[in-house]
Amino acid sequence: MCVSAEVDAVAGLVIGAIAVDGLRHVPRRADLILASLPLVLAVHQLIEVVVWWGVEGDVASSVAHVAVYAYLLVAFGLPLLVPPAVAVLEPDGWRRRLMERLGVAGAFVALVLLAGVVTGPVGAVDGGYHITYHARLFDGGALTVVYVMATLGCLLASSHRKIVAFGALNLGAVAALAWLTVSGFVSLWCAWAAVTSVVIAVHLRTVDRQARGRGARGLDWRRPRKAVPFGPGRSRILPTR
Repeated sequence: MCVSAEVDAVAGLVIGAIAVDGLRHVPRRADLILASLPLVLAVHQLIEVVVWWGVEGDVASSVAHVAVYAYLLVAFGLPLLVPPAVAVLEPDGWRRRLMERLGVAGAFVALVLLAGVVTGPVGAVDGGYHITYHARLFDGGALTVVYVMATLGCLLASSHRKIVAFGALNLGAVAALAWLTVSGFVSLWCAWAAVTSVVIAVHLRTVDRQARGRGARGLDWRRPRKAVPFGPGRSRILPTR
């Protein structure tokens, strides 16, 4: 991943297609936040295509600069998205409370990181096999630790096995990348997170299949629904034909 604009483009398009399919299998409205995560990560990869073009001189510097800002805003904003996406689906009370606490820590670190991006300066250079991003951050090492704890901790705390698998895959990648490279950490880990997010799409398909097996219809995005009489003073919702 991240070795070129072409690789990022292919990855973004493939993951995006899988993400759209996952959205088609959302059984409940509460799952929409989690279902949107693979799509966000797919778009993230496509944004990096423009960053690549910028460092290679294929687009105007102003366009590349906007792409760098957009990429970092998504990367640093993930702790605002992931904890609530997982917590809203958690049936276990103590796990949900733990996720909520991790979400508070995630929101704090995300706001600090985003403030660093907004106040600038930011930049990106070709790191050889990845993009190296630069941003002015206060105590970046400590922020990274809290970022990982908040974002991956809530995944590992889930009672859903596939969500735990997604968290474990990314925790392993974080450990490996922290040992292998510092300059490429943001680019390479976000790419890995995008690839492994297909686990979420598989999870949504499984939940949808189980719901339909129990007779639940899930969300139907294709047909409008209308109310018809059902007993004295009552009505029920049926799909239109």
